[in-house]
Amino acid sequence: MGGHAVAVDVAAAATPSLGLTVPNAAADNPLQVTFAAKDMELTEWEGDILAVLVPESGVSGATPPSSTFANAAALARLDGQLGGLLSEASAEEDFSGKAGQLVALRLPAATGSHGFKRVCLVGVGKVDAPRSAAAAAACRSAGESVAAAARAAQAHSAAVALGSPKPGWGHGEDFRPEAAAAVASGIIVLGLHEDSRYKSESKKVHLERVDFIGFGAGDEVESKLQYANDVSSGVILCKELVNSPANVLTPAALAEEASKIASTYSDVLTATILDQGKCRELKMGSYLAVAAASANPPHFIHLCYKPPGGNVKRKLAIVGKGLTFDSGGYNIKIGAATNIELMKKDMGGAAAVFGAAKALGQIKPPGVEVHFISAACENMISGTGMRPGDIVTASNGKTIEVDNTDAEGRLTLADALIYACKQGVDKILDLATLTGYCRIALGPSIAGVLTPSDELAKEVAAAYEASGEKFWRLPMEESYWEQMKSSVADMINTGSPLGGAITAALFLKQFVDEEVQWMHIDMAGPVWNYKKKEATGFGVSTLVEWVLMNSS
Repeated sequence: MGGHAVAVDVAAAATPSLGLTVPNAAADNPLQVTFAAKDMELTEWEGDILAVLVPESGVSGATPPSSTFANAAALARLDGQLGGLLSEASAEEDFSGKAGQLVALRLPAATGSHGFKRVCLVGVGKVDAPRSAAAAAACRSAGESVAAAARAAQAHSAAVALGSPKPGWGHGEDFRPEAAAAVASGIIVLGLHEDSRYKSESKKVHLERVDFIGFGAGDEVESKLQYANDVSSGVILCKELVNSPANVLTPAALAEEASKIASTYSDVLTATILDQGKCRELKMGSYLAVAAASANPPHFIHLCYKPPGGNVKRKLAIVGKGLTFDSGGYNIKIGAATNIELMKKDMGGAAAVFGAAKALGQIKPPGVEVHFISAACENMISGTGMRPGDIVTASNGKTIEVDNTDAEGRLTLADALIYACKQGVDKILDLATLTGYCRIALGPSIAGVLTPSDELAKEVAAAYEASGEKFWRLPMEESYWEQMKSSVADMINTGSPLGGAITAALFLKQFVDEEVQWMHIDMAGPVWNYKKKEATGFGVSTLVEWVLMNSS
């Protein structure tokens, strides 16, 4: 649909609203690591640290002097040339190839002729289904272990090798290029990236080069490694957006970050930022009601990807919830369980959307047009704010009784979904940190997916199997809609806590055209790693895979 682009004041967007906090520019340098596929024997490689990936099937259980690695030919040859040092160390440390196991050694000069200083064995567990989410996750975890070993050694160069470089690790299917990409992703995102923008000092990353040995060679592996780099850059952007405090990442600042993506990849991406006045013209009353209490005005963000050459066979939209801070409004979040101090992460859906936009701007898939949309705002408290009991009107004319001001995300998504449908798209995915109910049901690492379309459910399932991210489909139980009916409006914005994730999805369905395939993704759990106290970058990898599956 038409709309005018509104220039965002860069200085205003970059200036924090309080606290005088600005990101440390010195820490804002992208990681510069070169990946390359090599075809050589392990002992021929020269560099700082050689890491060998070993599945459980690669360890025979034999004790020295017999080879512990009889089932991993390349590793067995390396062990032989090192005088059985690896077998001996594995026996001493009970290394069996289980996921997460690591044996690291600094090699004495007496171990023979080799060009590397250190060697480590990294367990990847059981690889029962090579092209599965579990296998992808195991490879990413192995990449994290490799990066940790490299950081500890302050290594400038590393190699990742397969102990037994057979196609599919004995499963008959060659998934080595995908394994290389997953390991590379783990090295960058999980192992090397550290968000130190808000620290007075940052740790230096020494690693500059990683070679992949035994994963095959040629264009296929190289393209997969480049793909890993592209997607990882989007995941890192997503993580840093979610990590950013709300006094820095205001709606205006989020709009500016999105505009930067479009400027960087201007050959395929354009940005339209709608200000409050334009949103009022478009009658986005549901969205604007949420934003009404904040001193930081809302910014409706729309990036559009059009493929090189302009040939479009399919149109997609990805909509992300963009609450840069959620106080709960007059139904304020109180008590430790509400995690109000973490409500900067309530724009995790938008962060995933724009992370995917960045990755796709680099990949440039053909044949598909993609709209990246977020209704960015804050949910605050003031005399101008939305009250419990208010009735708001969405841009499709439907009225909503506000039963709870802390169920605000769905109010912003309502107008965003209506806007997405008006772009003439075939399919829509929306992502939101929408309900605590979904996190209670599925835990901290699994997102809930809800859709009336079995076809779209299968499509997205294939995408998350490839990405290694965890999702679970929940039912769209239509009978639950009864509790969402209002006596004074078309609907209310909350229902019973029982099945709360389902009723939230049923609410969103009211704002999607029937002919459009649509899925709601509730990512309240996996958006944040509570152990590491940081964002995960969840959703980006799956979104990119989904778009590529729809590309010609």
